[in-house]
Amino acid sequence: MEKVGKKLAVLVGCNYENTRYRLHGCHNDVLAMRDVLVNRFGFDSQHIELLMDKSGSPVMPTGVNIKKALNKMVDEAEPGDVLYFHFSGHGTLTGKKNQEEAIIPLDFNYITNVDIRKIVNRVPEGATFTILSDSCHSGGLIDKEKEQIGPSHHKLKNQEFGENKNNYVSVPNKSESTSKSYYSKPKFIPHETILEHLTSLTNINTSDIGTHMLQLFGNEASVIFSLPQIELDLLKPLKQDEGILLSGCQANEECQDVGGIENENKAYGAFSNAILIVLEKNCGPLSNKELVLKSRDVLENDEHVKTQHPCLYCSDENAQALFLSQG
Repeated sequence: MEKVGKKLAVLVGCNYENTRYRLHGCHNDVLAMRDVLVNRFGFDSQHIELLMDKSGSPVMPTGVNIKKALNKMVDEAEPGDVLYFHFSGHGTLTGKKNQEEAIIPLDFNYITNVDIRKIVNRVPEGATFTILSDSCHSGGLIDKEKEQIGPSHHKLKNQEFGENKNNYVSVPNKSESTSKSYYSKPKFIPHETILEHLTSLTNINTSDIGTHMLQLFGNEASVIFSLPQIELDLLKPLKQDEGILLSGCQANEECQDVGGIENENKAYGAFSNAILIVLEKNCGPLSNKELVLKSRDVLENDEHVKTQHPCLYCSDENAQALFLSQG
């Protein structure tokens, strides 16, 4: 077994406070994960960068700031290091022909699967880069990554969530004898809604989201909007890949933000919470594959969470490797 070096992490929790896209559990997700990284996995708190859109936060989770933190982490990485990126917030599909997956920073400057691939390609050989994405449509967030657990490996049920994707959905809480309702909200903003928002900022009359992104963010916009398709097709792993993606759902599904209307301290992302439950119940080391399969079991048995199937995308070797190299 190779010696484990430094352990570095970037944790991003985006609640989109004071907007109509408001979530409630994303800050709680990354704060809880930070404690687990330090207390269980031996991370030094000084090597954990925390980005939250919370009043008083020193660094806001904009697209530029998130990519800057990720690139800084990769720049510092050496063979044997363990790198971890946790994102809890909204996700979407880009609206482009190939419907690429993207996470949505606070300023809506998409970070797409192609951007993630570019970052992963820079990870030194012998270091590992684990991504946990608790956001809608996050399956496949590392472009061209091999599916280990996903739609082609597990038969799905109840794929469709119905209408009203932007609204809270009241779900009966069977564990309580009262008639109180338990609330959940998809961590998803439809492409059309984002296009409307960006149009209001650029005043450009076009349905091409790339035009708006380039107008607003220039060369800080995702490469998916500036590079021609032929160059995007050539963007692929240049060596044995070290990228590991634990996604909260498949590319066609939605992750849930649960609770938090009446008491925000009890709000959480369903997938982040499932991972934390599995880690708490299993004190010994778990492989990436074991962790994702056990998180599926937790979500399948949670009556408050709509159907979402966590997935794993990585090499065969990394599927069997221990989560965050815990020995």
